[in-house]
Amino acid sequence: MPTPRHSAAAETTVAAPGCCLWFTGLSGAGKSTIANVVVERLAERGIKVELLDGDEVREHLSRGLTFSKEDRDINIRRIGWVAKVLARNGVVAVTAAISPYRALRDEVRATIDNFVEIHVATPLEVCETRDVKGLYAKARAGEIPQFTGVDDPYEAPLHPELRLETDGHTPEESAAEVIAWLEANALV
Repeated sequence: MPTPRHSAAAETTVAAPGCCLWFTGLSGAGKSTIANVVVERLAERGIKVELLDGDEVREHLSRGLTFSKEDRDINIRRIGWVAKVLARNGVVAVTAAISPYRALRDEVRATIDNFVEIHVATPLEVCETRDVKGLYAKARAGEIPQFTGVDDPYEAPLHPELRLETDGHTPEESAAEVIAWLEANALV
């Protein structure tokens, strides 16, 4: 009789309801950094979790899209669809994309059970000081058109489940806030 194929990790996976943690905020706000810490902490607990990073999704799922409003909407809808599929299968889907338009985030919210909007509320000035790629400087010099926060709007969430004030807080402290919220709301 053949031995069943499964990993040791599968044996220690904790059953939890699927959900989507939707990190949104300006470029340089700390979305990906905090999301990575949250993913690590959940994985340490044996919770099925998957990170959908905005830059990685653009590279693998949305290659060729521009930063026009239409293409941004397509990208966010694609991220939302993947997150929905993961969440309905018991995975904590963690997204980290600017997703600047409120109406589109609300559209995605309407399709996903247990949608948790997390606004990484970092002031623009702080985001610019964290900008190791020099994107804000390029945008201000006119080299990057339609850059969110410079010449394209960022519509902050009106009623996010969580608002993380990252200025003066470490990514670990912000991640701890997220984990505490998930525990308090029986999602982990």
